[in-house]
Amino acid sequence: MSIINELVFLHQVAAPCHLAILAESMGLKTRIVKHAAELDLDKSHRSFCLIAQKGAALDNKGIPLLASRLVSHFPVALYQVERNSLDQESAMLLGIRGLLFADQRMDLMLTGLRKMVADELWYDRTLLSKMFRRVVQKLDGNNEMPADTVAMLQMLTSRERTIIQFVSSGARNKEIAHRLCISEHTVKAHISSIFRKTQSRNRVELLRWAQTYQTHFEFCS
Repeated sequence: MSIINELVFLHQVAAPCHLAILAESMGLKTRIVKHAAELDLDKSHRSFCLIAQKGAALDNKGIPLLASRLVSHFPVALYQVERNSLDQESAMLLGIRGLLFADQRMDLMLTGLRKMVADELWYDRTLLSKMFRRVVQKLDGNNEMPADTVAMLQMLTSRERTIIQFVSSGARNKEIAHRLCISEHTVKAHISSIFRKTQSRNRVELLRWAQTYQTHFEFCS
């Protein structure tokens, strides 16, 4: 727990942030902000960011749009999550450390906070088992893949793998830009890089490539 200096709660509703009070009872330094502009993106501050689903603008998976923007800067978790309103697998693949549900008991929330601050994931065990099996399948598959194909997969950045998933789901550049809080120009630059790295000439070829290597590129480090 010593690697985290503070918990920053992005709390956009008028009601008190009870989770922050709970965190303070753990002896952690906490800070509540209402707008992302108040966040300090300097990684040296070692902050852990908790984003409330309630009151936030969401993508079509139920994930706050800000989460996509912040996961590259902070460890991020979601709280005040309504059950069955969010795709947990998509949240995990995005890099979100865990979920705290609005109807959970306070002692479970406290346990979840402790686990996540200690650099553990806080998700349903069934989902964790499923994702672990997919990782094992990916590793097994790598043993059968040519070295140049493995190298190709490893060249892709985390953002590029995310964009490949969006393209595979049929999302256009404008939608991808909106969901990732970046410009369409930046999306086009990422897609050009993806085409080069995957040796795809267009989206159709990229889709075929993604279908072949989907299990691998989602977890490729």
